[in-house]
Amino acid sequence: MKNDKMKQQYRVNEQIRVREVRIVGDNGSTVVPTRDALNMAREQGVDLVEISPNANPPVCRLIDYSKFLYQQKKRAKEMKAKQVKVEVKEIRFGPQTDEHDYQFKLKHAREFLEEGNKVRAYVFFRGRSILFKEQGEVLLLRFANDLEEVGKVEGMPSLEGKKMFLYLAPKKAGEKKKSQQARDREASEANAKETKKVQASEVPEIDTETPANGGLFANAKISADALKKLTETEE
Repeated sequence: MKNDKMKQQYRVNEQIRVREVRIVGDNGSTVVPTRDALNMAREQGVDLVEISPNANPPVCRLIDYSKFLYQQKKRAKEMKAKQVKVEVKEIRFGPQTDEHDYQFKLKHAREFLEEGNKVRAYVFFRGRSILFKEQGEVLLLRFANDLEEVGKVEGMPSLEGKKMFLYLAPKKAGEKKKSQQARDREASEANAKETKKVQASEVPEIDTETPANGGLFANAKISADALKKLTETEE
């Protein structure tokens, strides 16, 4: 069935009814009358296959049609294998999830997003726990904030029956956003550097050339003179 559909995508031999075509191959391309192209195909024992009908003139190849279809099928299979399959991973919480369980699920959600999968996090309210729906919403918002480096929110938390859902999609390369903790840390480091810079500028310079300033150099000279006098007295 698939081969029949693929065959319908291409015109071959006498089905090609334009005046001229461009034949492409390993040695480049050339434009020839369609009649000449058909004669070339017969001489080589292959088919004239139209691969780009919208070009001007249409582009064709001299190739065995069955071999051509096999190559196209193989190429399509390889492209499909290379496509990243996006899955939706679920993370379930209770309205009163403890911190250890929260961190455990946060770690798994981060891994899912880094692998390119989506995450559907939800809080399940059992019985009268529906009274804590605000607490569940706060939990999901915290969850989204803790994952903002690797995931983006596709919608605010919404209550559907006894479940409150939050959907996260993986961020694309180059789209990562710094977390609030990272931004706070960088701001703290910048403030510390600025403080050190200000303190350094406030330290008075020591004049090592003028003794009258009473600097360390002056004190050292006075001490040397006193030591010299004491030595002379002892002698």
